[in-house]
Amino acid sequence: MPFVEVPGVRIHYELGGPETAPVVVFANSLGADLSMWEPQLPALLGRYRVLRFDMRGHGASSVPPGPYRLEDLARDVLALLDALGIERVHFCGLSLGGAVGQWLGIHHPERLLSLTLCATACSFGPRATWEERIAAVERGGVEAIADAVLERWFTPAFRERRASEVARFRAVLCATSASGYAAAAAAVRDTDLCAELHRIAAPTLLIAGNADPATPPARLEELRAQIPRAELLVLEAAHILNVEAAEAFNRALLAFLEEQDRAALGSFGDLYRRGLEVRRAVLGDEWVDRALARTTEFDRPFQEMLTAWCWGALWGRPGLSRRIRSMLNIAMLATLGHHEELALHLRGALRNGVSEAEIAEVLLQVAVYAGVPAANSAFRIAKEVLREAREEAGREASR
Repeated sequence: MPFVEVPGVRIHYELGGPETAPVVVFANSLGADLSMWEPQLPALLGRYRVLRFDMRGHGASSVPPGPYRLEDLARDVLALLDALGIERVHFCGLSLGGAVGQWLGIHHPERLLSLTLCATACSFGPRATWEERIAAVERGGVEAIADAVLERWFTPAFRERRASEVARFRAVLCATSASGYAAAAAAVRDTDLCAELHRIAAPTLLIAGNADPATPPARLEELRAQIPRAELLVLEAAHILNVEAAEAFNRALLAFLEEQDRAALGSFGDLYRRGLEVRRAVLGDEWVDRALARTTEFDRPFQEMLTAWCWGALWGRPGLSRRIRSMLNIAMLATLGHHEELALHLRGALRNGVSEAEIAEVLLQVAVYAGVPAANSAFRIAKEVLREAREEAGREASR
């Protein structure tokens, strides 16, 4: 299990997906752990880098003494991102996780690409209700409240239809540390962000469940009315709507994330700067510097267009990793007989982690589907490029 030690707590996390893709962070509800987001993984992992974690007091994360404050939970997120070297993220949180997202949007907007706030609110009901729940957990453990919680989490129809799924959530809930649950429940009890919602500047998607007794659509409507760039979607589900309405949830989340990524591409100048960065990473500083030095006023518009649209807009998209894009380029350039470009992109493929064996497999595909002569020329060029790369690596190692 991967862990990060941050001030005062040991955080368990899972991180997967293309290394160069935008990061989506998922934050769990009270009494759940990172496994609650498993229905989202098939939809997101091919296009995004997904970071899930257990809040303090939950799952495999440590249980510092309580009570916790919402700020404590949000600063755990910032410390985790810092430890992993992640600057900005799409943040998606449900219930307590959604409150954490609100706090981040209010106090650290510079870390957010977007916010998705699910089945949450800016405050969570009468203080006495939470005091009673905390006292019940302290007396009898989390199992003492488990049945009542599950009735809020899932509709009766879902509990009957997907009994094994509900049983899994119950097991996670009951395995939660009583002291961790009570400490995090105190953070829910004390949350009141309603007067500060107008400070959230990130594009925000609000998702409510039409059968959610804990945070009904009216509570999400309160957020929509005060967050300047918010839109509201209501799904047919209770509180844990990302599970009960997983297909609709995934469609909505992906559409929202892709919309934000398109907007983030920005102006031509932004694309050019991003493209130049990617071009250098793939082709190497030396080659790019030579290409820029050869540029004249005659071909400058072409070079700028190439850098912005090819490297910034296309290579900068999250849908494919640079490694996969390199293999596609090798196949297409070999097929078309663009030998100078093929040699260049073979070197780029090595930088992007494509192995010699994988290059050979790509060229075998070319032989079958594009013809033996094309593959024969490509193998000859590849052998020379790989020989030079090995020699360069040997010289570096001997220094």
